[in-house]
Amino acid sequence: MPDHMTDFSRLCIHTNTTKPWTLEQAIEGYGRAGVPGITVWRQHIEPYGAKEAARMLKASGLKVVSLCRGGFFVATGAVDREKARTDNRRVIDEAAEIGAPVVVLVCGASPDVDLPMARQQILDGIHAVEPHAKAAGVKLAIEPLHPMYADTRSAINTLEQANNLVTTLDSPWVGVCVDVYHCWWDPFLRAEIQRAGKSIFAFHVCDWRVPTRDLLNDRGMMGEGCVNIREIRGWVEMVGFRGMIEVEIFSDQYWQWEQDRLVERIKRAWLAEV
Repeated sequence: MPDHMTDFSRLCIHTNTTKPWTLEQAIEGYGRAGVPGITVWRQHIEPYGAKEAARMLKASGLKVVSLCRGGFFVATGAVDREKARTDNRRVIDEAAEIGAPVVVLVCGASPDVDLPMARQQILDGIHAVEPHAKAAGVKLAIEPLHPMYADTRSAINTLEQANNLVTTLDSPWVGVCVDVYHCWWDPFLRAEIQRAGKSIFAFHVCDWRVPTRDLLNDRGMMGEGCVNIREIRGWVEMVGFRGMIEVEIFSDQYWQWEQDRLVERIKRAWLAEV
């Protein structure tokens, strides 16, 4: 097992973790706190445009780790599926503009599309946009989501399923994102991390609050729940992952905090739990 994190050189925070901040405020706040990495969510780019966001990020000196999020390939109609592919090409272009090497894919689901068909649509969608990602020099990270999201957010619910897509697509531009919130419960997680190996493009941390009060926006601070974050971090590092470790906490509670205080709380949890 790796030692505790003793510095912040691999700390990255998602702009959706500090959701009340604009991109400009997040850049300034992370800089004040000595946080070196930022993962940008699309809604934080939108008020500025990708070109201006890119200028701001470059001037900040922050390392842009990834762009969230692409995906949502599943739809009942062919027109809507093609719209999703067009939007994903746009996401890839935005990532290239701001210097994000990875786009995280939340693959999509619909209660009107059965799961086997949804998974085929996801495979077809990623296959369709992979050439654009390759041309742009941007990797695509398939993020499996907890099964509770299989109704409307993602029909890819285990790392095994994500790995199967990567194997089928057989492209160095397509890999996986391991998010402890979504995967911690999986009895085959360690084996699938070993299988993923070098195709792990992103690693996200937070905690599973007990009890969880809301299924969408009640993630816990690292150490507040039941996830053995350090063990899972050890597994991804044993297969060679050395990238930034991304703090992604959706929390109605923490979004009410003064956000500078939240960033300092993240730093304390990072040292104690990650």
